[in-house]
Amino acid sequence: MTWTINNVEFTSEMIGDHIGFIYQITNLSNNRKYIGKKIFKFKKYKTVKGKRKSVHLESDWKNYFGSNDELKTDVKLLGEDNFKREILRLCDSKSELSYFESKTIFLFGCLESDEWYNSWISTRINKRNLTKVDWKNEI
Repeated sequence: MTWTINNVEFTSEMIGDHIGFIYQITNLSNNRKYIGKKIFKFKKYKTVKGKRKSVHLESDWKNYFGSNDELKTDVKLLGEDNFKREILRLCDSKSELSYFESKTIFLFGCLESDEWYNSWISTRINKRNLTKVDWKNEI
């Protein structure tokens, strides 16, 4: 099962300088949905010749099906082919990821309906970390 963006399969080559993405996963059997965020790479530290070095490793984004336990249970029961995974927005910072995940959840009314797997939201965002956001190209 792959990720799509604007109905086109998303590949590693399309990541560019983006940090991560806002996504929607849809259960095709009942149309229930989930909004989340995922980073493409994470930093890990290694000791090389007595010096601590940071190494960037690709995350599990290609196989990721969200952090919601109910959604993950449904994926196991129904199979990955019964779910559609869409990238809604590519983001350039962790603050941008947090901001647009929260904003999308609120805009779509995810906490107000059982049509969504989302059941809670928690975020801290500092406005100064959003200075590079192109506000004209919002979701």
